Amino acid sequence: MLKKQLIDQLDIGFRFFKNTIEIFTKEDSAFAPAEGVYTTAQQIAHTAQTVDWFIEGAFLKDQFDMNFEQHDKKVRSINSIQAAKDWLKKSFDNAKSVISSKNDEELQAPLPEGPILSGVPRAAIIGSILDHTAHHRGSLAVYARLVGKTPKMPYG
Repeated sequence: MLKKQLIDQLDIGFRFFKNTIEIFTKEDSAFAPAEGVYTTAQQIAHTAQTVDWFIEGAFLKDQFDMNFEQHDKKVRSINSIQAAKDWLKKSFDNAKSVISSKNDEELQAPLPEGPILSGVPRAAIIGSILDHTAHHRGSLAVYARLVGKTPKMPYG
């Protein structure tokens, strides 16, 4: 039961995010509202990377990779909306696959001691993924307005 709820939450979060970003085209890939901040493509890529980061840290490596400089370099190498969207889909598909492979005991096992969600049940990372995704969905809605587009209502 827990597994199905977590997968359903991931599906909903992915759908909301896709609704917001569907209006972007390849011409929007390099838009950034200020120098040094992520472009539209990089915002989407960063969201995908963070889904991977949470899943890997909680379930595959039993620790969170804190090399944020390296993570940033990978995100900044993305210059295509389509590449970022593809990464995002792959990340959510992988998250659902990993969650599907776990039993309730594994999902409820505590995260290791450390700076990220120390000691909480591993399943709690789904809430963190969704919170982070919502944050970037909001940023991208602002990006859309800045390039003269109206983002779709995410909850439709």
